[in-house]
Amino acid sequence: MKQIFVFFALLLGVCAANAQETDTVKYAAGNDLYRGITRKLPYRQMVTPYGVEVTFAKTVHIIFPAAVRYVDLGSNHIIAGKADGAENVIRVKATTEGFPGETNFSVICEDGSFFSFNAKYAREPEMLNIEMKDFLENEDTSDFSHTRM
Repeated sequence: MKQIFVFFALLLGVCAANAQETDTVKYAAGNDLYRGITRKLPYRQMVTPYGVEVTFAKTVHIIFPAAVRYVDLGSNHIIAGKADGAENVIRVKATTEGFPGETNFSVICEDGSFFSFNAKYAREPEMLNIEMKDFLENEDTSDFSHTRM
């Protein structure tokens, strides 16, 4: 009888240890930072960034559908600011010649539109002047959550 009791106690201890181990592995593998009390963001909520090439020797101008209210830069590899005399135009330029990888920047306009950009260095950018209004009008989706706040 004593042996059966010890056997069940050991079996229970092994099962409890495995349950603890499995939970820890699941937590680490799932990358669930808040231990199940948050929901994963659906892919459709992502604001898809536009790709922009910037260079050290030239300035890229981006024309927005409304006055620019806010600009945030992802790193010090680029610099951006409103163009003199135009509230809806920003200029973007590389501060580091040939910077590696990508950086990003975001723009919010007075009308609530939000734009996200991934910027990479190019010796000769494909576009130096970009009109963003056309991108909004030609989007194939009626869901404004991608561009509006």
